[in-house]
Amino acid sequence: MPGFELFGEQEKKQVQDVLDTGVLMRYGFDGMRNGQWKALELEKALEERMEVKHAQLVSSGTSALTVALASAGIGAGDEVIMPTFTFVASFESILAIGAVPVLVDVDDTLTLNPEAVEKAITKKTKVVMPVHMCGSMADLRVLKFICDKHDLILLEDACQAIGGTFEGKPLGSYGDLGCFSFDYVKTITCGEGGAVITNNEKYKTNADHYSDHGHNHVGKDRGAETHPFLGYNYRISELNAAVGLAQIKRLNEFLSIQKKNYKVLREALATIPEVTFRKVPEGGEESYAFLNFFLPDENSAKRAHQALGNGGVDACFYWYDNNWHYYRKWEHLTNLKSLAKLPQEVYNQLLDYSKSDFSKSDHWVGRTISCLIKLGWSETEVAERAQKMTDILREILK
Repeated sequence: MPGFELFGEQEKKQVQDVLDTGVLMRYGFDGMRNGQWKALELEKALEERMEVKHAQLVSSGTSALTVALASAGIGAGDEVIMPTFTFVASFESILAIGAVPVLVDVDDTLTLNPEAVEKAITKKTKVVMPVHMCGSMADLRVLKFICDKHDLILLEDACQAIGGTFEGKPLGSYGDLGCFSFDYVKTITCGEGGAVITNNEKYKTNADHYSDHGHNHVGKDRGAETHPFLGYNYRISELNAAVGLAQIKRLNEFLSIQKKNYKVLREALATIPEVTFRKVPEGGEESYAFLNFFLPDENSAKRAHQALGNGGVDACFYWYDNNWHYYRKWEHLTNLKSLAKLPQEVYNQLLDYSKSDFSKSDHWVGRTISCLIKLGWSETEVAERAQKMTDILREILK
């Protein structure tokens, strides 16, 4: 991770196909295309790879979450349960459709704590949104049981975990809907892009229409199409789709490299008694996009993170102090700072998260360091990195 590290002739060929036609838009201009439909091809490839009936490409992972929620009929006043540790897009997508984000604790999986989820359910809850952060998953078996029990939608945000599996099923395919991001720093990239996957015919139809201004895509040309309902522009371009089409064909290659590099680093760190690792739920296999480990306390984690950076070990993250990925720095959510006025339901229902007790999340995230697993490392670079990391951590922890 990320796929851009290994751009090559495959990506160039797919992009050139589009440039040769001059048609950059995914819809229309049939006569000019010379048979090139990159977005459609990528959707078919995703359906096959993710073992689902339907895939809908959109312009980003954030768009995918927004479209998925709207496709399931989620809107004003509906509550969506999400974790305290995720990217800001999770609550942005919820607020974008007028729904209400409900934050709950994470556990040692660094994802949704099922016990906290059950406690947060109200009569207005409609969706549980586990976010498979840093390459690994929530306990989907338990979350699905909770959703079935309360008649809720299970929406998987798998934007950081493409290629991982749970009980033999690709992440994103276990719930009612799944979402992926193909932005520039994901395991496979379109430059910018995302996708919604589902086995639900209604959700697929809704996603197809909603992501393109409500067009029903049944006319002979766009001028003849009708609009069954309101929609917005979340379309991907053919150029972006072309890059992704090349990259998804390389996904197994990328995953193999990630796993190999991950294994070297983990085996080295496992020799340090004070270092422990995130829990991967039984039946799950992570995508190996990140190596996530715990140090004994918050202070040692902060010191280790600083020392790793000073020691030339790049791409290691201490999420506890991160502006993008942990609730502590989400002042724009806490203070409801929005350029557009949010629906009244949001103001009425949103909890005051500046006063919330997420000490259980702090216990895990405050001790966590996540190291990105790069695709472009040589075997020598991985070995040197493993040695450098163990030397630094031993010094910090002695």
